[in-house]
Amino acid sequence: MSVSDNQDLVVRIGGDSAKGGIVLTGETLARIAALSGLEVYTTRTIPAEIKGGHVMIQVRAAPYPVTSQGDDLDILLAYDQETYDRYYTLLKPGAVLVYNSNELQPPADSQIVHYGLPLDQIAKSVGFARGWNIVAVGALVKLLDLNLEKGKEVITRQLGRKGEDVLKNNLLALEAGYRYVEEHFGTESPYHLPTRAQEERLALSGNQALAIGALAAGCKFYAGYPITPASDIMEFLAAELPRVGGTMVQAEDEMAALAMVLGASFTGVRAMTATSGPGLDLMNELIGHAVMTETPCVIVDVQRCGPSTGMPTKVSQGDLMTALYGSHDDAPRIVMAPVSIEDNFYLIVHAFNLAEKYQTPVIFLSDQDMSVRVQTIPPFDLSRVHIEPRLLYDPNDNSTGPYERYRVTEDGVSPMSLPGMPGGQYTAEGLEHYPDGAPGFEPDLHQRMMEKRTRKIQRALEYVERWRLWEEFGDPDAPVAIIGWGSTIGPVREAVARAAENGMPVAVFYPKVLNPLPVERIGRFIQNRQAVIVPEMNMSGQLADLLTVRFTRPFIRLNKYRGHPFRAGEIYEKIREVYEKVIERETA
Repeated sequence: MSVSDNQDLVVRIGGDSAKGGIVLTGETLARIAALSGLEVYTTRTIPAEIKGGHVMIQVRAAPYPVTSQGDDLDILLAYDQETYDRYYTLLKPGAVLVYNSNELQPPADSQIVHYGLPLDQIAKSVGFARGWNIVAVGALVKLLDLNLEKGKEVITRQLGRKGEDVLKNNLLALEAGYRYVEEHFGTESPYHLPTRAQEERLALSGNQALAIGALAAGCKFYAGYPITPASDIMEFLAAELPRVGGTMVQAEDEMAALAMVLGASFTGVRAMTATSGPGLDLMNELIGHAVMTETPCVIVDVQRCGPSTGMPTKVSQGDLMTALYGSHDDAPRIVMAPVSIEDNFYLIVHAFNLAEKYQTPVIFLSDQDMSVRVQTIPPFDLSRVHIEPRLLYDPNDNSTGPYERYRVTEDGVSPMSLPGMPGGQYTAEGLEHYPDGAPGFEPDLHQRMMEKRTRKIQRALEYVERWRLWEEFGDPDAPVAIIGWGSTIGPVREAVARAAENGMPVAVFYPKVLNPLPVERIGRFIQNRQAVIVPEMNMSGQLADLLTVRFTRPFIRLNKYRGHPFRAGEIYEKIREVYEKVIERETA
């Protein structure tokens, strides 16, 4: 299929970050497509260096919902030779290369359509030398037959607050790129990306959706330390929390950030922090303190690639075991993982509810790809936002005698007093303690309190069931199933649909709460399956390990640990392989 016939286009843009503006090119194109009624999905990789290094952003646009980055490229916009060298082989036959002819001159190729644009020269011609990337956006708008006025509207929204001269120059650059294509390649657009009637859509990143969800959940305090790729959350809340009577503090490090969050929560405030893997490691002792003192808090971990400082701008799902078990001795906590940008909004509300209801830390596992990509989603439905209150001590209730903060109860949850409540004084002690909070070291006491802290986490399954915190789709009777977690669900959706069209039905289950794991529900789901695939963006197969221990059956691992998200084609090929090697063999 040629690009001109394709309604689902994948556009990749690359260049040197030292020159700047590459990501802006892609995000601007994505927002123009979104404003034109298209569904968009972006992914990007950026260098970890402060200055310099290759950067790439990919935009997928279609007149119907898309849930993955796409597979092969329809259009490559190469700002430099490195981009051409890296990605040219990914172009489909009949695809398009758009390149900056001021930087490179690629050899002719009868399989690929070439459009050379002297971007630097065009930008200088309108008196705005730094506007070469906006010139490229204008050229793409014309090549894809998008609406120039929509492009101007997006530029105005993005840059209107930066002054009249800045806006004027960028609009001139946009139109210059558009006109250059008209004048040199014909007024009839060679490629038509069909738009549709305007539907109300939000174009957001995962970090933005999460931060908005935290506000909807009633978060009033955030403390954090800047770390890629979680910093956007802090920057967003720094601007928005004061508008709702909240506070943001940039702490001196991740340990101080979580300590501040626990202090705020101790006073009754819904509080959170966000970090990435290295920061989560530093928080482990305080996570244990939150477990021992039964203090609610939400900790967002936007996972990234590699141990130590690794590859800060690349994606991974390698923090599951740390989230589940990171702390000394047994320190049970709730662990959650959103599956999409939209889910970041709704699930973070549930994270706050679970933290408050069960008086525990909740670790919320996002990832680099989901956090920074921009995608079109429906407007948030606030009728779905439910606030679960914390069980508080009632100073007027003397039916149970003197107040005991850690009284052993059937569900493990004890009423929590707030500073200033008459008769509600207690010690929030990190040592093992009696029900009133006083330190104690007797074996029977420790056993009772360990069981209390564990029991309330298991009782959280009632909340999981009530709110159906999982995704399940596909053919319920399929012999092949997929169980996964987090953002891999997007390419899985497209791969499963493709497999069904080719006579290979697949059932899919994605839990959004990984501790307590809904073992009974998963057990029913995998019963009678001939093969269960577990796709993960880590090398060790951490969820697969967890499932193997729980269910003592083999799981087929599909691990990707290159720092890039799955493509739907990779999932599809694994499904096809399983059908050929497992299902056909067992039915022969």
